[in-house]
Amino acid sequence: MPKVVLVGERELRDLVPLDRAALDAVRGAFLALASGRVIMPPILSMAMPEVHGEVDVKTAFVPGLDGFAVKISPGFFDNPARGLPSVNGLMVVLSATTGLVEAVFLDNGWLTDVRTAAAGAVAADALARPDARIATVFGAGTQARLQMQALALVRDLDEIRVWARDSVKAAACAADIEAATGVRTRAVGEPRAAVSGADIVVTTTPSSAPILFAGWLAPGQHVTAMGSDADTKCELDPAILARADRLVVDSLAQSRRLGELRAGVAAGAIAADAAVDELGSVLAGTAPGRPGPDAVTVCDLTGTGAQDTAIAALARARADAAGAGLATDL
Repeated sequence: MPKVVLVGERELRDLVPLDRAALDAVRGAFLALASGRVIMPPILSMAMPEVHGEVDVKTAFVPGLDGFAVKISPGFFDNPARGLPSVNGLMVVLSATTGLVEAVFLDNGWLTDVRTAAAGAVAADALARPDARIATVFGAGTQARLQMQALALVRDLDEIRVWARDSVKAAACAADIEAATGVRTRAVGEPRAAVSGADIVVTTTPSSAPILFAGWLAPGQHVTAMGSDADTKCELDPAILARADRLVVDSLAQSRRLGELRAGVAAGAIAADAAVDELGSVLAGTAPGRPGPDAVTVCDLTGTGAQDTAIAALARARADAAGAGLATDL
C-alpha cells in the first residue's frame, strides 16, 4: 500500500532553509517555464475584502520532476494584530506518474516564503548591476526579511535600508535583517530617502495603491516588485513601467492579469501588447537582460506554480534523505 509522508513546518524549516540550493531550484523553475514545456494553469484566486483576506491555489507540472505540487495559500492581512502570521497554508505533492498523493507539507507558508525570496534573488542576480552594494526594501514583514537574506546570497551588500509605514516594525525588521545577514541595516523614515542612492529596491507589501514612484528612481537602479499577486494590488507607480529601460516579469499571462503590468496597462502607462519578456527567457539567454550600467530595470514577480513544484521537489528529496516526517497509509 502506498504511503503518504506528512511533514510539518518545524522539520521543513530545517530541511529547506533559504540557501543556494533553494535559489537553484527556483532558477530551474524559471528556465523550465522558458522551455515552453511546463503545464501551468491560471491561479485560482479568491479575494475576501470584507475580512482583508485572500486565498490562492497554484500548481504546475514541470517535466523532469518526479512529482508536482498543489499549493493552497491563504493570506489574511489583519492576522498580525491577532498575534497570527498573515500567510499560512500547505502543499500536496502528487506523483507525476500515477497521480497518487505522496506527501503533504504542512509548512504554514514556509516553502512559499523561501521560493518567493529565492525568486527575488534570482531576478536581482539577472538584472541588477553586478556592483550593486546598497539595497532598500519596502515592508517589514517576513518577506522583507527573507528577500534581503536571499539578496545577500547573490550580491556583496554594504548597506540595507528598510522603510515601512510603521516605524517600530521597520526598526525591528532592520535589526533582524542585520542579525541574519551581517550587513549594516537601518530603518529609514521617508520612502524617497530610502530609495535615494540605493542600487536595488524591493517592494514586499500587499498595498492596493502605489508606494514607489517614478520620480524617485535614478539611472542604474533595479526594482523587484513582488507584492502584487492579485488584481486588487499595486505597489508601483504605473509611470515606473513606462520609464523602465527593461521590464521583465515571471509570467506574462499572470502579470497581465494580476501583477504590476495589469495596473500599468489599466493606467495607460504601457500598451496592452507591449513587448515584455519573462525572466526565464533572460536566464536562458533568449531575451536580453540589463541594457547597461545606467539602465533602470524592473521585474514584476507574481509567483508561479512552477516555483511551488520546484521547491516542493527540493523539500521532498531532503525529507526522503533525512527520513523526515510521518508516513501513513494512503
